[in-house]
Amino acid sequence: MNKILTAIALLLLANTVQAERIKDIASIAGVRSNQLVGYGLVTGLDKSGDKTKFTGQSLRSMMGKLGLTLPPDTDPKSKNVALVSIHADLPAFAKPGQKIDVTVSSIGDAKSLRGGSLLMSPLRGADGNVYAVAQGNLVVGGLAAGGQDGSKITVNNPLVGRVPNGATVERIVPSSFDQSADLVFNLNSSDFTTAQRMADSINKALGAETAQAVDATSVSVRAPVNPNQRVGFASVIENLELAPDDAPAKVIVNSRTGTVIINSKVRVQPAAVSHGSLTVTISENQQVSQPNPLSGGSTVVTPQSNVSVKEDKNHMFVFNPGVSLDEIVQAVNGVGAGPSDLVAILEALKSAGALRAELIVI
Repeated sequence: MNKILTAIALLLLANTVQAERIKDIASIAGVRSNQLVGYGLVTGLDKSGDKTKFTGQSLRSMMGKLGLTLPPDTDPKSKNVALVSIHADLPAFAKPGQKIDVTVSSIGDAKSLRGGSLLMSPLRGADGNVYAVAQGNLVVGGLAAGGQDGSKITVNNPLVGRVPNGATVERIVPSSFDQSADLVFNLNSSDFTTAQRMADSINKALGAETAQAVDATSVSVRAPVNPNQRVGFASVIENLELAPDDAPAKVIVNSRTGTVIINSKVRVQPAAVSHGSLTVTISENQQVSQPNPLSGGSTVVTPQSNVSVKEDKNHMFVFNPGVSLDEIVQAVNGVGAGPSDLVAILEALKSAGALRAELIVI
């Protein structure tokens, strides 16, 4: 465990500044994907479909649209059909006729969607308009099987599947890429220093006052009006390189898994921490009290408790001003402590105001 902790520390300590492309740390405002959602029917299941009433209602409605009218008193209960929800991401600039992947999930009480086929289903956006139509055979990675005695086995999730290239785009989503006078690049992680460095990098390559940092997230760039020139202009900008600023000092503790992540900017003020453990052990022994012969007494069982207290050797940590992550980890590993001990030490330093970092416990 200590070797793992040391390896993580050394990895985080690699403070070599590397240049990154703008396209890897930022995106153009307005160039985004859009979520689509719909519902439909999956047929061809091997008696693993729904038993719910609304599945029968959906099946009746679909048959009615196809010209087949069922008698009013007929309840179409088919174990080979399942009602499903469908969702997909419509990429930016997607054009009618292009294909996108869709994900299909069971809504009712179906046992498995394996081997099913999705019937033609419209996919709508947040505005209620139909932007794609989905249909095709499902690819399900899960498997479920059971016996008559109630025993069953499930591998992965058989109630969710995908249809690769299963939806056809029917409508274009308007984009502001060719409508605004400027291109705005939004950083994936807000940082004033990185935003200013991005603006400086663009101005250095394309001329002064071409770009300006609007805030900690956005950099506005003057761009050509002609769409053809604008595409080439955006290509040049997104391939420019810059060195993003280091993240703020932060410590993240996962209390469930015992994982501790510390970045290289963490520092502590002068402090001394004593860390140890106290173990209390209680053992119960049953004692039998046997009466003397012919005394008329009875055998009695009496409990006897033994309580012992053991205090492990305390570990004293002394941190000088500006102690780095490497020194903290070396001090903890030097006494044979583990990640849980490191968490206790960091919490103590934070409570004392000596930890110059944000401590996040998840």
